[in-house]
Amino acid sequence: MRLLHIGDVVGTPGRKIIVKAVKALKAHYGLTAVCANAENAAAGSGLTPKIYEELISAGVDCITMGDHVFRRKEIIPVLERESRIVRPANYPPESPGRGHVLLTLTHGARCAIINLLGRVFMQPVDCPFHAVDKILRTLPADIKIIFVDFHAEATSDMQAMGRYLDGRVTAVLGTHTHVATADEQIFPGGTAFQCDVGMTGPMDSIIGRKIDRVLETMTTARPTIYDVAENDIRLHGTIVDFEYTTGKATAIQRLTLNMEEAEKLAASVPS
Repeated sequence: MRLLHIGDVVGTPGRKIIVKAVKALKAHYGLTAVCANAENAAAGSGLTPKIYEELISAGVDCITMGDHVFRRKEIIPVLERESRIVRPANYPPESPGRGHVLLTLTHGARCAIINLLGRVFMQPVDCPFHAVDKILRTLPADIKIIFVDFHAEATSDMQAMGRYLDGRVTAVLGTHTHVATADEQIFPGGTAFQCDVGMTGPMDSIIGRKIDRVLETMTTARPTIYDVAENDIRLHGTIVDFEYTTGKATAIQRLTLNMEEAEKLAASVPS
């Protein structure tokens, strides 16, 4: 079995390549499921109900979030109602939504998707280690396939979580920094790991925002609006192969796709 986790979807450009590529990627790579971090999908910050439906219709099976999960208040009913979107589990229990969801895959196997926030250089939140332990204790015994989206800033935070969960989950895949890391690996206990799977959106940018706007603020201290950039759209993600009876990862590979490649792939795969 194979799962693709797509890194932070940024604004309209990120959504465009998702719509173009996901169904074709499923067919081309034989993907069992696709997850995507969409906390930046609405103009670079937050998510709306309409965009949620757009991503699901494009073939995304589960949407993970992060520290911008509540930036758009209109997403709250979706978080409370839908079973294919997950917010950080180490937010207070009173927060809208759920910290993990269950997906049914082929062969009838069930998969848990868990979302966590890091704490180093991030806003104060509850302990992610305690939060994930609580979820793992309550999962049904038949669930062996467990994917964790760890939305964190520091590589030390990400590596600590990966090592902490080695042998207990299928994969720990980082998001948030918008920069793909070259450290994909499988730990001794069978857990696939990567510090950050990267960004899906405009690469001619500063982590998805227009270069001139960011530089103006950084060099003059004058506030500007960090509009989403538009050019050199690419999809970044990571594919994890795993054994469905044990949940152990067997392979991990980075995926990068530009818009031209996405269009060619979509044209080559029967609709």
